Amino acid sequence: MVSAILPLSVENAVVRRRGKTLVGPISTTVSETGLSIVMGPNGAGKTTLLRMLHGMERLARGGTLSWQLPEPETRAYQAFVFQAPIMMRRTALENVAYPLITHGVSRKEARMRAEQWLARVGLSESADKQGTVLSGGERQKLALARALIRDPQILFLDEPCANLDGSATREFEEILREAFQAGTRVVMSTHDVGQARRLAQDVWFIHHGRILEQTPADTFFETPRCQEARAFLNGDIVE
Repeated sequence: MVSAILPLSVENAVVRRRGKTLVGPISTTVSETGLSIVMGPNGAGKTTLLRMLHGMERLARGGTLSWQLPEPETRAYQAFVFQAPIMMRRTALENVAYPLITHGVSRKEARMRAEQWLARVGLSESADKQGTVLSGGERQKLALARALIRDPQILFLDEPCANLDGSATREFEEILREAFQAGTRVVMSTHDVGQARRLAQDVWFIHHGRILEQTPADTFFETPRCQEARAFLNGDIVE
């Protein structure tokens, strides 16, 4: 039986670069279940926050990220989808199978499971195409399949639909909902208020690297507490 890596406890976490504080201090808990949407104006620190939680950013002295397993062991149970995912110079099928092969799954089984995932995301006909020649929407669906093929306990997504049209966004959201309903914890940033309303169970509103609100979605959209969140939802400039 696989041990749970969640909840994640975050205490006084700060990310600094060249003397500038990009995120923090932040103290919060990432629960075992849920679909959390991270929102905030451009430059608020959304990407850095997600990278920090995923372990891609070094914390300043005194801050901690405490998983339920030792941090190196949690790597196998996390996944990250970037706004502009990197496609390897391999076929779509090989891109999706790659994470399994690198973790010891036989090539035959990895390819079989990759075929199943390509079918789930509607890319079966593109299995033999190079990942680098797929459209933006296809690459994002491929990246999502590649992230989910190992059944991560938590999935981070950094504005994955920012460059997609309406049809591709709808397809991506449906796949994401299925993953969440199957038990994957989701933390995703977006600048799209409509998307946040469709997906979020709770919202983290970040500004100047600090989480100003972390509340249930209904509460956030109906009665945001801070003036920055109210201005953001009204479409005003947030300074």
